Amino acid sequence: MAVIDAGPRSTFTGTIRVRLRTPARRRNLELFLLLGALVLAGGAMVLVELGALGRVGGTLLVLEGGLAVLVLLGHVAERVVAPDADPFVFPIAVLLNGVGIAEISRIDIAKGLGGWEAAGVRQIVWTGIALIVAFAALVLIRNHRVLQRYRYIAMFSAIVLLLLPVLPGIGRTISGARVWIAIGPFSFQPGELAKIALAIFFAGYLVTARDSLSMVGRTFLGMRFPRVRDLGPILVIWVLAMAVIVFQHDLGTALLYFGLFLVMLYVATGRLSWVIIGLLLFGCGAYIAGRSLNYVAGRFGSWLDAFNPAVYEKSGGSYQLVQGLFGLANGGLVGTGLGQGRPDIVPLAESDYIVASLGEELGLVGLFALLALYLLFVSRGFRIGFTGQDDFGRLLGVGLSFVVALQVFIVIGGVTRVIPLTGLTTPFLAAGGSSLVANWIIVALLLRLSDSVRNQPHWVVDTAPIPVMASSSDPSAAPAGGAS
Repeated sequence: MAVIDAGPRSTFTGTIRVRLRTPARRRNLELFLLLGALVLAGGAMVLVELGALGRVGGTLLVLEGGLAVLVLLGHVAERVVAPDADPFVFPIAVLLNGVGIAEISRIDIAKGLGGWEAAGVRQIVWTGIALIVAFAALVLIRNHRVLQRYRYIAMFSAIVLLLLPVLPGIGRTISGARVWIAIGPFSFQPGELAKIALAIFFAGYLVTARDSLSMVGRTFLGMRFPRVRDLGPILVIWVLAMAVIVFQHDLGTALLYFGLFLVMLYVATGRLSWVIIGLLLFGCGAYIAGRSLNYVAGRFGSWLDAFNPAVYEKSGGSYQLVQGLFGLANGGLVGTGLGQGRPDIVPLAESDYIVASLGEELGLVGLFALLALYLLFVSRGFRIGFTGQDDFGRLLGVGLSFVVALQVFIVIGGVTRVIPLTGLTTPFLAAGGSSLVANWIIVALLLRLSDSVRNQPHWVVDTAPIPVMASSSDPSAAPAGGAS
């Protein structure tokens, strides 16, 4: 038997090692940012009391101290159950929530409210409840992929939550919108939780249906459009959004749900044609609603002709919108100072118009700082989504982040008269227990997603040189003494 010598064999002398991450470093950074957020929130409350009352002290500072303890306990729990979570999401939410409590308390002082009648006290209590619910969700949901199994349960839950305000007996109409339920002394807006359930369902559904929605269809003008039978999902969501407008008189929520699905559909398929179809459906829906529903027509009329005295003075006209604009103008560049303005003049200054209240007392600089916080929050959420290791996690992270971004745009756009005014609340800032609970659950889910993304070992190959195996055809590689 002939044996051919292939030359000397080289051996791999490099090493493969695991680069251990340092979750303690991220948690320490988060603790530092949390302490800074708590100091800023507490300082805002002190400035409010000094500016409005000329003194410091009272139950609000004590209650905020209790919230600070709860925040730090949540940080300790996060070190145990989500050590690799993003270090920026939690502190940003704490700071926004704290600034909102300070401004709401300032409006209570102007109105002479105290005790449980004060919206600031209720906001602190709801913040405590929201923090407990959020970290309970973080502890219970140890793997976000479990949520994909319950996507249809999430869909059914969202439908039930949307139907609850329509039911007689528990449904309540407040400020013209039937989006509330009341059980005894407690009222709640179930649509805030429905947006989370819908995001879970959309993510789970699009993972399974993405191929048919993205690869099949005909090309027109350089874009691939879906088949008619594949238009079912977007038509269903469009009908759902129109039903919310018709039966609940809630333009903002309808826009939020439809926009959420449209963006998640685009992220899942990468097809611009879906965006075009969605915008056309939205335009048709807005035209039909504006022509057939007095509620929607009134919103558009107040937006387009806000400074008309007839529109300004009529019931449900543009009085709130114009007063908010006057408040923003009064604030100018640097604001009147916390406790020094008159935000209480604007109707619903503590909820729908919290942005105008803050704009008057913090000025344009303060509003830009708040918008920068939202931008950082949303960008971290997008980063968590796009770096996810599974399609469901990526879509869920992007969807939850976009919910916050779109809600901020709808609210601030309405207050500044960029778009028609809607009844949505500004995330974390505005008064409202249901909104707080829902947004803090979003924080918990983003923390869980980021922990899942980062809690993976990264293999790093040592950069030591690796000898190359010699070839038998290379004369210089022949062993000494010639071939045997």
